Amino acid sequence: MKKNESFIPYPLSHGMLSNMESDTFPTQLWGCSHDLLQLPENATHFGYVYDGTLTINHYSGEFKLKKGMYFSAPGITEIDGDGEGIVISRLGYEGFFNIGGPVEDQGRLNYIDGCTDSLLIPPILMGDGCLNMLYFPTGIDQTIHTHPSMRVGIVIRGQGECITPAGIIPLLPGCVFVIPTDGEHGFRTKNSEMAVIAYHPDSDFGPTHEFHPMINRTIVNGVSANKIEQIWTQR
Repeated sequence: MKKNESFIPYPLSHGMLSNMESDTFPTQLWGCSHDLLQLPENATHFGYVYDGTLTINHYSGEFKLKKGMYFSAPGITEIDGDGEGIVISRLGYEGFFNIGGPVEDQGRLNYIDGCTDSLLIPPILMGDGCLNMLYFPTGIDQTIHTHPSMRVGIVIRGQGECITPAGIIPLLPGCVFVIPTDGEHGFRTKNSEMAVIAYHPDSDFGPTHEFHPMINRTIVNGVSANKIEQIWTQR
C-alpha cells in the first residue's frame, strides 16, 4: 500500500504520537488519555479537551477544563484527569497562557467552499503559531489544496472524509492527524457535519510592533502614532 504523504492519521492514545522536531517549525504531537502527561519546558503547548475533564497544572495555577475547552501554556505543564485530549507543542516558542471555550458549534469566519472557522488562540505577533476550529456543514466537497506548513489536529464531532492523491481516509470523532507541508488534500462531508481543531505552527497574520490596536488608535494632532516613527518605542 502506498504511503500517504498528504494526511497521516493517529489513534487518540496516550503519550507522544509524532515527533516533528526537525521540521522548519519544530513541533511535537501528544495524546492525553486517562493518565498523567508531562510536557517539556522548551515549548508552548496548544491543547484541546476532546472528552471528559482534564486538569492543567502550570506555574499559573491549577485549572480544570471540560470537554470542548482549549488552552495554550508555555513551559513545564502537566495534564491529568479522567478525560482525553491532544496537545501540540511548538518547540522553542514562548506564547501566552490562555484558556478558552467550550468551542462554538460553527466558525465565526468564512473560509472556503461553504466552510467556516474560528481563530481560538491567535498569533501574539505576526508569524507566530495559532489554534483554530474548522467547521464543515453537510454536503461539503472542498477544493483540493495545500498549506505552506504542517497542520495538526483532531476531529471533534461529526464525520467526513479526507481526499488525497494516495486515497480517501475516513474521518471519525477522535481521529488525530498531521497534514505535512504541501500535502494535497480536501475534506468532504456527505450526510453529517464535521468540526476539526487545527494547529498552525506559523502565520502571515497578526499584529506587528508598528501596526496593532494600541498604536493605531493613539492619535497625535490628528495623525495615528503608527505613522510617527520618531515616537515609536525602541528596544
